[in-house]
Amino acid sequence: KANLALVTEVLGGSDWIQGPGDDAAALPAGDGHVLAAGEALWPPFVEADPHGAGIAAVLANVNDIAAMGGRCLGLLDTWVGAEPAARAALEGLRWAAEAYGVPLLGGHLTLGEGASALSAFAVGRAGALLSARHAHPGQVLLSACATQGQLRGDFGFFPAFEQRGDALPGDVAVLADTAEAGEAVAAKDVSMAGLLGSLAMLLEPSGCGVALDLNALPRPPEVGVETWVSVFPSYGFLLCAPPSRAFVEYTEALVADLAREPVTRLAPPADGGSPA
Repeated sequence: KANLALVTEVLGGSDWIQGPGDDAAALPAGDGHVLAAGEALWPPFVEADPHGAGIAAVLANVNDIAAMGGRCLGLLDTWVGAEPAARAALEGLRWAAEAYGVPLLGGHLTLGEGASALSAFAVGRAGALLSARHAHPGQVLLSACATQGQLRGDFGFFPAFEQRGDALPGDVAVLADTAEAGEAVAAKDVSMAGLLGSLAMLLEPSGCGVALDLNALPRPPEVGVETWVSVFPSYGFLLCAPPSRAFVEYTEALVADLAREPVTRLAPPADGGSPA
């Protein structure tokens, strides 16, 4: 994520509510926030598997909105490339949008020869905002992920959407339900940075640290822990929560059929200062 420094160099600084910084930009609106997210799919993945890239474009945006405590209201997409790959990508977008129960609102299509490019964008709404800025020492860190599925050998992607099936809309709604109940304050979806990279991004704004017990992480039994911490799961989230038993019981009730374990408590910043 060091390359993101380019954004600040060109556009200047910003705050963590209006972005950039979290999984989505959050704009205050009434008694909640309007959320806006976007994803540009990795070009080698788009070239190799445009249908899979279409699915990934939807789930990445839905997960980003969910990680902010929101519910996705709709999606937009853009495509540049040849017609056969465009058809496959659009079919993937349609399949995933229907599976997650999120409407495709529109987009932009440019057909032509040359390299393919796929992007998608989402709008959502959060009644209670989950933000990395809310992480503080003493909170409990939890990992919630779907461990049914099969690891792809080519791009380090662990899809579980076919196995989850009709449960997908409810799976992502868990984050908003938890936020609205006040039982979680911060979250980050596990993305291409893998679990460890996503955890670093979750903790960076507060300056907190963790001593992570890798053996406590829920994972598929056939995937080694060294591999699991670097893969991109179709459903994987890290949550920071108050250290109360009520939260653990509440989470167990909501994600009873998803693997989840309390992992560790957050530690104060290494320099002894207070979190930002």
